[in-house]
Amino acid sequence: MTLHLGAILPTSSPDPAHPILGDVRAAARFAEQAGLESVWSTDHLVASAPILDSTVTLATAAAVTDRLRIGYGVLLLALRPAAWAAKQIGALQYVSGNRLLLGVGTGNPAHGDIGWRAAGASFPERGARTDEALRVLPDLVAGKPATLADGVAVTLSPGATMPPVLVAGDGPRARRRAAEFADGWITIGASPADVAASARELSTLAQTFGRNAPAITVVAPPLAAAPRQAADQLAEYAASGAERVILAPSPAGWEASYEFAAELQLAL
Repeated sequence: MTLHLGAILPTSSPDPAHPILGDVRAAARFAEQAGLESVWSTDHLVASAPILDSTVTLATAAAVTDRLRIGYGVLLLALRPAAWAAKQIGALQYVSGNRLLLGVGTGNPAHGDIGWRAAGASFPERGARTDEALRVLPDLVAGKPATLADGVAVTLSPGATMPPVLVAGDGPRARRRAAEFADGWITIGASPADVAASARELSTLAQTFGRNAPAITVVAPPLAAAPRQAADQLAEYAASGAERVILAPSPAGWEASYEFAAELQLAL
């Protein structure tokens, strides 16, 4: 199995003076030149550190590249009205030339609920709201008539190609959500053995919904410092059933992370 390699864009920094928007353009260009498959933007309204808007970030990355896939890593769907999220997703598909990967999650409790309250969204109901959004999203993005949870019927225009959906989360509810609604599942820091076990569970769950098993993306734990050894570690993920590995940011900065990713891409 071919293993795709991605990297997280530098969208958040503990230093408000850090020129993160300039870094997004440079990082995206670097990733494409290095032959990486994808770059990913984290998402939140109020996080534990300054953070750029994910949709603006991905549009910026798309504007300075031609081949590179751009991914929400991950979009908090329940933080937004479903129709508004669909409008942003469809627009990104249009301006990027259908290069979007739609990672979806329900949020990290470590950030607290202030962002949810600020957006007028319910933190406790975020799981149910995410499921409801995933039900109507394909029609909304495609420009087909859709009826929202409150009974409002709407058709968005222009329509766009619905991007692959990848549901994130290591709990049983997230894996069930991936099996029911998604093309892929994202796990953070799992070992190859854990990935293999989850692949079996996802396959069984998907059968209950009459769907294909979601492909697996792993946000990698720390890898060996030597690219050749790290490539051997990634080969274990491929053997366990993963289709993609996203490299976590390095404390040394995005440049060090992307240089390592470039070396690793050559070693795969």
